[in-house]
Amino acid sequence: MKLRWYNRNYVGTHFGGSLYAMCDPFYMILLMDILGNQYIVWDKAAKIDFVKPGRSTVYAEFHIPDERVDQIKKEVEEKGKALPEFIAEVKDEQGDVVARVHKFIYVKKKDAGKK
Repeated sequence: MKLRWYNRNYVGTHFGGSLYAMCDPFYMILLMDILGNQYIVWDKAAKIDFVKPGRSTVYAEFHIPDERVDQIKKEVEEKGKALPEFIAEVKDEQGDVVARVHKFIYVKKKDAGKK
C-alpha cells in the first residue's frame, strides 16, 4: 500500500486503520478456501501492534502452512471448534516491520443435518 493523502495520518505516516484494513480479510478467506464448505469460518477478533511509523510503501504476505490447517481440523474434531490466531507482519520497503496484525478466526464444522 502506497502512502497517499487519504491513508496518511496527522503526523504524516500510514494511518493505523489503513494498515489493519489491508490485512483484515485474508486469513478468513484463505481458511474458507482451504477448508471448503464443510466448515463455518468467521473473523472473531483482531488486534494490531504498531512497531514503527510507516513512511513508505508497505506490504504484507499471508500464508497458512498445511501443518497449521491439520492442527485446526484436529482441534475442531476434538473440541467442536477452534479459534486459531494468525499474525501478519506489515513491512516497509526496507523489510522492517511496521505493524503486526493479530487475527483470531472462529472455525467450526457445519452440522451434517443442516443445509
